[in-house]
Amino acid sequence: MSNILTIFIGMALINNFVLVKFLGLCPFFGVSKKLSNAASMGLAVTLVMFLASAVTWPITHYILAPLEAEFMSTVTYILVIATLVQIMELFIMRTNYGLYSAFGIYLALITTNCAVLGVTLVNARESFNFIESLASALGAGAGFALVLIIMSGIRERLDTSNLPKSMKGLPVAFLTAALLGLAFSGFSGMV
Repeated sequence: MSNILTIFIGMALINNFVLVKFLGLCPFFGVSKKLSNAASMGLAVTLVMFLASAVTWPITHYILAPLEAEFMSTVTYILVIATLVQIMELFIMRTNYGLYSAFGIYLALITTNCAVLGVTLVNARESFNFIESLASALGAGAGFALVLIIMSGIRERLDTSNLPKSMKGLPVAFLTAALLGLAFSGFSGMV
């Protein structure tokens, strides 16, 4: 059980995909303008990471490995992720159209979000078992959601502050992300 917790904390804080590995930056900067959208996107990405890990692990171990076709893993993972995102997009569109409109292009971009692909590749590289893969995906998703929520809270506050015109928008967001990355680097010796 402690190994599962170590994997979860390691993926969420120490090896955070956004601030440490610089994966998933497009939705990080695009959706972090409002707290409600950031929380919803964090939940959606976490769900896709979890489902992708749950589907790709058996495919890797029961289909690709016995056929000695591990070289096809990246293509297979992308296909699985694209299918899951399309299903999720249809579900959100039918159940909550306001949220679907708020996501805009960023919901479809989960398909090409390298953080989602990254967690499946990390699971394969580290030879995690099924439960460890799920813990890794939940930790990576929780870390992604945490960073999105923190960033959106900061950006909402910065929108009401008196900044020079040249710093408004993305310039201050890049500086904020750099400072968050420095803050998260403090977790590096934790586990």
